[in-house]
Amino acid sequence: MAEIIRTENLTYAYPADEGAAPALALRGVDLTIEKGSFVVVLGHNGSGKSTLAKTFNGVLLPSEGHVLVEGMDTRDETQLLAIRQRVGMVFQNPDNQIVANVVEEDVAFAPENLGVPSQEIRQRVDSALRLVDMADFVRHAPHLLSGGQKQRIAIAGVIAMEPTCIVLDEATAMLDPMGRQEVLSAVHRLNREEGITVVLITHHMNEAEDADRVVVMDDGEVVMDGTPREVFTQVARLRSMGLTVPDTVDLLDRLRKDGVDVPLTALTVEECADAILEAIAK
Repeated sequence: MAEIIRTENLTYAYPADEGAAPALALRGVDLTIEKGSFVVVLGHNGSGKSTLAKTFNGVLLPSEGHVLVEGMDTRDETQLLAIRQRVGMVFQNPDNQIVANVVEEDVAFAPENLGVPSQEIRQRVDSALRLVDMADFVRHAPHLLSGGQKQRIAIAGVIAMEPTCIVLDEATAMLDPMGRQEVLSAVHRLNREEGITVVLITHHMNEAEDADRVVVMDDGEVVMDGTPREVFTQVARLRSMGLTVPDTVDLLDRLRKDGVDVPLTALTVEECADAILEAIAK
């Protein structure tokens, strides 16, 4: 599968106060994101996961090493506009990304600034709102929407730029469970039906269950990288880094410690229930 993002020896240090050493947030990260994949990046606060996300479209530039987006280096200023059209960012607080008083005007904002013709902007706005299931809110005021609805509008604004990849940096952190589910459903649909690459930065373990791949960050480094089943069966290692596991895996792990023969690979609720019933029936 072709790659869309590649980091090579990616190091990033936040500027420090005078006389102090720079604070290293990323330490020689080598990572490849494949086109069309759904990748979840996990890690505790301060692990480097959000810093990594911000390097993917040049919000932050490497202190050392490189970030390549479809072969374009983010350190090349002449390529930054093209890079940001390909990799769209959705941040934690949707209020910080909403710039207009009407939903359709907000979604149209980026294409207008890119000089897209009016007729095409109309098509992009309508299409983007349909994709996030917000077409009925085209003339609504964003500030009257719920948190999940606002975040979907923010995603629609990114989609209207027709990116090949969307990076969501803790985009569900401020939402209630219903809002999180609304946003997750929208981005999974974009990935599945439109082929858009999704990189989801989160601390909610359950959001990683349906990912193609899970990357775990710790102290600025990639320490685990695999399928959800490969990563989440390493319960002790995850807990040693201050992380939890999905509720299903936590339940299965506790049952195993009590002597019940159940597999840790039953990630979904249905799989977990089936595994427990099978163990009880033995």
